[in-house]
Amino acid sequence: MNDGDINKTEQDPPAEPVAIQNEGPLIVALDRSTISLGNIVKVVAVTLMLLFIGGFVLTIITSLTYLFFLLVLSIFFAYLVDPLVRAIRRPFKRWNADRFMPRGLAILIAYLLVFSTMGIGIWLIAPSVSEQGKEFGANLPKYATEVRQTFNDMNRRFDRMRMPEDFQNRINEEAIAIGERITTAFGTFLLGFASYLPWFVLVPILGFFFLKDVNLVRVAVLRVFPPGQWRQRAEAVMHDVNLTLAAYTRAQLISCFLIGSVCTAGFYLIGLKYALLLGILAGVFEFVPLLGPATIGLLVTATATVSDDPWNGLYVLIFLVVLRVVHDYITYPRIVRGGLDLHPVLIITSVLAGEQVAGIPGVFLAIPLVAIVVVIYKHVVEHKGSKGLVIEMIEATTKPEESADRNAAADRELETPA
Repeated sequence: MNDGDINKTEQDPPAEPVAIQNEGPLIVALDRSTISLGNIVKVVAVTLMLLFIGGFVLTIITSLTYLFFLLVLSIFFAYLVDPLVRAIRRPFKRWNADRFMPRGLAILIAYLLVFSTMGIGIWLIAPSVSEQGKEFGANLPKYATEVRQTFNDMNRRFDRMRMPEDFQNRINEEAIAIGERITTAFGTFLLGFASYLPWFVLVPILGFFFLKDVNLVRVAVLRVFPPGQWRQRAEAVMHDVNLTLAAYTRAQLISCFLIGSVCTAGFYLIGLKYALLLGILAGVFEFVPLLGPATIGLLVTATATVSDDPWNGLYVLIFLVVLRVVHDYITYPRIVRGGLDLHPVLIITSVLAGEQVAGIPGVFLAIPLVAIVVVIYKHVVEHKGSKGLVIEMIEATTKPEESADRNAAADRELETPA
């Protein structure tokens, strides 16, 4: 075969199904590149296997939700105590006498200070809180009667306005359904929260080991990566994740104290009963992102509405709305100080998704997990030296010249003032 035959063969179009006409029956010959039945079976088998493995892994993760929740609480507790441990060891390090204050002893001293302070605080406010709690529980039947009386007053107003009976029944049913949903959600939240109380005993124990062996964990993780750029990048990721979690934990703790103090003072000024009890609950529920403040807001507003002065419900609602806006947009960003770079929409959707996936533990885990994912994504993009994974996927489907022109035009549009 000469060069002309080779060139001719290379220029021939790809083979197509050929119909061979013989004297006998018609025979159709298919190209060999056609997907065979065996390949189809393999693809389906691999897909089903991956789905089965994914479902199995998801089942295991769901079953271990309590364990993950416990570990996250222990890590949060370790982040809270770590600044105090460092402060205790700082004078000894300054005088090169840190051998007299090992990290384990500093952790024990920090634990002693933290739990002593908590014990004294509980001892001081426990009598008042207990008294208000008993009174609140004793008045719950009275509040239920006042709610029914409010519905009866609404029915009489509807009768005077000569509204259709079907319309009145529809409004009453919707109001009762909303009240039942709120009560059920609040009761479920309290019962679920109480079910985790026995597990909280393990939080300081696990937190102690996290604080004591944090450097060993860090070295073990870094040894997984090869020396050079990969290990440096892994260390940078761990450093940023550490800053993010520390900022989030610090912000949540300060927010709890701030909201609890402001709410207690505000409730006293408005003239609410159980101001101390409701203020402490507001501070505790502040640690639960999004759902905690919403739950305590509904509870306090409902309690104020059915009190001696129904106008207190409106005052409480205005107070809580103003406090929420000021805290979310003024004080909280300054507390975090750039350690948690998440859009409010992303925070809301992640909390709601976490609640749907794992209930109360999902609410706690949602924001830290999303923040860690964002940190890792930024480092992946920076390590690859790209503008973003989505941009890379788009550029892979376009010509280099066209993508360069589009990027240049987009950069000019961004630089142009609006």
